Amino acid sequence: MEYYDQAETWDRQTIERTQLVRLRNTLTQALRSPFYRDRFERAGLAPQDMRSLADLEKIPFTSKEDLRAAYPYGLVTVPMEELVRFHASSGTTGAPVVVCHTQDDLDSWADLMARCMYMVGIRRSDVFQNIAGYGLFTGGLGIHSGAERLGCLTIPAGTGNTRRQLKLLRDMRVSALHIIPSYALYLGNALLEEGEDPRSLPPRIALVGAEPHTEEARRRIEDLLDLKAYNSYGLSEMNGPGVAFECLEQNGLHVWEDAYIAEIVDPKTGEAVPEGEPGELVMTTLCRRGMPVIRFRTRDLTRFLPGDCPCGRKHRRLDRIAGRVDDMLIVKGCNIYPMQVEQILMSFREVGENYLIILENEENMDRMRVQVEVRSEFFVEDMRALTSLQRKIAGRLRDEILITPKVDLVQQNSLPRIEGGKARRVEDRRFAKL
Repeated sequence: MEYYDQAETWDRQTIERTQLVRLRNTLTQALRSPFYRDRFERAGLAPQDMRSLADLEKIPFTSKEDLRAAYPYGLVTVPMEELVRFHASSGTTGAPVVVCHTQDDLDSWADLMARCMYMVGIRRSDVFQNIAGYGLFTGGLGIHSGAERLGCLTIPAGTGNTRRQLKLLRDMRVSALHIIPSYALYLGNALLEEGEDPRSLPPRIALVGAEPHTEEARRRIEDLLDLKAYNSYGLSEMNGPGVAFECLEQNGLHVWEDAYIAEIVDPKTGEAVPEGEPGELVMTTLCRRGMPVIRFRTRDLTRFLPGDCPCGRKHRRLDRIAGRVDDMLIVKGCNIYPMQVEQILMSFREVGENYLIILENEENMDRMRVQVEVRSEFFVEDMRALTSLQRKIAGRLRDEILITPKVDLVQQNSLPRIEGGKARRVEDRRFAKL
């Protein structure tokens, strides 16, 4: 087994001992910010009160609303001259969430990202194309820095312009890339529409992330592009990409516990759930000086996978993100997550890569409609075949989400999308006239 660094080989005792030391140091650093100084004083807590990792539960949660309220520098813990970069959410509907970094923070982040890439087989001899947005979005620069730290020839392709992306992939003989799942499917199907074989593209490895996707969608990407696709997890509040990553086993995402403490809690009560049970992911930074964040409620739903990974790493594994606490749709009293719908749709070979969930209100009743793109070769004039497919999809969805949606079959590439960006999956029209 090859490793990027020694931290990957640590046993549980070493991991937890390191976490406790770094937690105390992080809390001491956090007290330099006005936000955490006030938060700890109100709770009557001090770093020395952390005698074990279990004591972390005594610390109040940090929410996205807290970060917005602290805008712009309320959580910064170093002099301004030590800060070298900040990333931020768009903030189009209010104050953005800002995360500030020192040079040491950026170096640590680059090492974590390089560790992720090395784990799935990327080496300095690879040519790496980063199809991600640069700028305030963390995915672009975060993954770019990791690729350069690893020593890859790194192409900052950015998003969009499919023809340019394909030319770079071919001309530069790209062997690994980072791409959003919905765009990977779009890219492959764009080639099929032009009569070309997407499996002829040179990449052998794809890093996929930035939007939730199912195992079925991942396998479709792998089959379509003839490569191995590895799931990644990150969020701006914890740096960005590189928080957790799949190994070659593709069976859960290893959280780098030398850099983070991860908890799974009940979204309603905030109490820890039993090992293996689903809940909300809560994260704490352990290696960030410029702006440490303690017990951040991610709103992402997942669970710790029980048992050891066959790869030998003892860093715990997160299951695939099942959705978000605030992404839940309530229709006719049923709780529905868009990922449930995608999982069903992607199991049909006739279905294309894009779909849209539309929620409407008719005669004071909630209605759910799912528009589904059908691959060109299956979108035939035989109405009996299309009607049969429509009924099958509706039935499978009813079995999964407990209500029967109306299913509209539409031609491939007819639904709205943002090329190179995240696909729009839900359109809630129920309150448009209120």
